[in-house]
Amino acid sequence: MSKPVQIVDLFSGPGGLGEGFSSCMRDDGTRAYEISVSIEKDRSAHKTLRLRAFLRQFDEFPQEYYSWIAGKHECPDWRELYPRQWKSAENEALCAELGKPETATMLSERISATKRLAGDRTLLIGGPPCQAYSLAGRSRNAGIKDYRPKNDDRHFLYREYCRVLREMSPAVFVMENVKGMLSSSVEGLAIFEQVISDLEHAGPGYKLIALSANIQPGDHTEPKDFVIRAEAYGVPQARHRVIIVGIRSDIAGDFVPKLRQQNALVPVRDMLTGLPRLRSGLSRRDDEHSWYDAVVDAMVSVGKIVRDYPGDNFGSFLNELDRVEEQLLATSQLGRASKARKPLSRKLQPGLAAFLDDPKIIGVSGHETRGHMPSDLARYLYAACFAKAEGLSPRAHQFPDILAPNHKNWKTGKFNDRFRVQIGNAPASTVTSHISKDGHYFIHPDPTQCRSLTVREAARLQTFPDNYHFMGNRTEQFVQVGNAVPPFLAKQIADALLPIFETI
Repeated sequence: MSKPVQIVDLFSGPGGLGEGFSSCMRDDGTRAYEISVSIEKDRSAHKTLRLRAFLRQFDEFPQEYYSWIAGKHECPDWRELYPRQWKSAENEALCAELGKPETATMLSERISATKRLAGDRTLLIGGPPCQAYSLAGRSRNAGIKDYRPKNDDRHFLYREYCRVLREMSPAVFVMENVKGMLSSSVEGLAIFEQVISDLEHAGPGYKLIALSANIQPGDHTEPKDFVIRAEAYGVPQARHRVIIVGIRSDIAGDFVPKLRQQNALVPVRDMLTGLPRLRSGLSRRDDEHSWYDAVVDAMVSVGKIVRDYPGDNFGSFLNELDRVEEQLLATSQLGRASKARKPLSRKLQPGLAAFLDDPKIIGVSGHETRGHMPSDLARYLYAACFAKAEGLSPRAHQFPDILAPNHKNWKTGKFNDRFRVQIGNAPASTVTSHISKDGHYFIHPDPTQCRSLTVREAARLQTFPDNYHFMGNRTEQFVQVGNAVPPFLAKQIADALLPIFETI
């Protein structure tokens, strides 16, 4: 039996890409891939990465882990309880900054050890930081005085990925990045064209593959062909990312790995099934009585829009508002956090359900709401009721003036979807790290809860298993979830690439 393919994981974040590959199994039930080393510079994300590396040392997770994430006790001292497994995790998951000379030296030693162990059965994965490429990031940078793209190192961190690719010469590599990379340029130089050229000619040379199911063998690939639309592959989220696969030229042969599209889209409603209802919080003076009063005030404000309702289904809108009123007292007593977890939706595709589920879980972490200003509760309430009635989230021009925020650019189009409801019967919009700043783009589809998503709900939409715990405070957890590659998508990529390694 062949040993697992050895992975070097760069810019790892909380480990979404690595989790997908690590969960890929052979027909005999053994792991197909194993992470040799992963590198992340953010301390909270690294702690998450290290914890997951620790758990993978066990055939079955320790019972202490399940009881900890269920809130039964404080975090155990893993080093003391399981010294061998914890040391292995510390050796695998490194907190270091790529691009630094000391990191390069350390990584070179680890790459040499990996190649001695695995020979050609090696894989390089990772997603260089994307803030400089994303449309939102470029918009922010444009507003910074004296900002010069050529001086922004984030534009060129992919070169560190290429440097490691040349040194390691793995059989296969996977690089992930935002779609904005396709249109990004520095002083007239198209970034994506340069990336493609650098990857193709790294080391012994690589045959680049677009995994999209729409590309056939022999087709000429365009930059857009490297964009993977995650919702087409069972991820409950319209997340569109550039994913480039490279197979080393001397072993590429006729391999054309492809992802297999799913028959149906996965809606938010089905994905959130099993997570308890929670009330939102208030940013000040939060208790159930204050929250009740704040939502009553919000309902009064929303009720004043009778003449100005901009949709086509005012009756349905009022029905939703009535439903909120009927359940208001019960909702106010729900609390803001819960460790409980009911069964997943039976409507989920079996492979996705099995990926998310863990029958040994006795409670989940991260299902806690944040506090909102009373004025935002009114906007959340209106937007969620509107979305239920109309089947879409309201745009700025569909907000009555009485609910409009005090932004000078509110109706210029810049804040067109500042308050975005995740529609229950459709995949979510892209979960990004912006969810850490406020919940306005991620309003829960149930108007009665009048809130934004929790970390656990966002993690569900990113397809992290329910037993995946994120370290750090809530803001840091949201950043990790938003920056990650959906693990369920990563697993499908791992499955598609496995036949290549079976020939080595």
